[in-house]
Amino acid sequence: MGKENESNEVVKAVKSKFSLSFWEMTAASTVVLGFVAGLICVYLTMPDSDYSFLKLPHNLEDLRVLRDHLESYTSDYTAQVLVGYCTVYIFMQTFMIPGTVFMSLLAGALFGVFKGVALVVFNATAGASSCYFLSKLIGRPIVFCIWPDKLKFFQAQVAKRRGGLLNYMLFLRLTPTLPNTFINFASPIVDVPYHIFFLATFIGLIPAAFVTVRAGITLGELQSVGDLYDFQSIATLFLIGIVSVTPTLMSKSKS
Repeated sequence: MGKENESNEVVKAVKSKFSLSFWEMTAASTVVLGFVAGLICVYLTMPDSDYSFLKLPHNLEDLRVLRDHLESYTSDYTAQVLVGYCTVYIFMQTFMIPGTVFMSLLAGALFGVFKGVALVVFNATAGASSCYFLSKLIGRPIVFCIWPDKLKFFQAQVAKRRGGLLNYMLFLRLTPTLPNTFINFASPIVDVPYHIFFLATFIGLIPAAFVTVRAGITLGELQSVGDLYDFQSIATLFLIGIVSVTPTLMSKSKS
């Protein structure tokens, strides 16, 4: 009996630490395998050439150099460029590597507005989802260490807005109230259900993706990343965000 109790305690400890369901674990594993398969596929199918220009852009100058080299490849090797782009974008989102704004600008420069927005929203949602699952496994001590104050605030707000949580998460995605990186990593810690997280991410990122991708078409005219979000753009995003939480506020006032 004693040994059985000990083994049961071990099983409970493991389950509490690895709190992913079967389908969540499957999704997380699929993302990891997708990274590996995507990179191998791109490596094996690209022609022999000098790829010294391939690096993560850290400023607009790096991005322009990357755009100039990739434009010819995109027309001749569209599938390979798409797979490589998606793999890198999702990888950056998953592991919170700065620079996805440059990847969004690159989508506009290479694929145009509509294809670029679809590409950015797909990759941003997939990357945010894999970050969500990663955080569910190992995120709690990291979030408490890096963002203790933000976590307390976020946890309190989520607890108060359980009835209209989708609207609140949409508001956060549409406005710069909290960083997207923090939202991705902290959401499972404060018990935001994945289906709400997914819907809010997929829908809420569309306006910002449109602004960034459209700016990528005129990449040569940008002087800095700050030019992306002028007062009019930020005010528009806030207005959309306020509209998203209006139904929740109205239902509370009626009750």
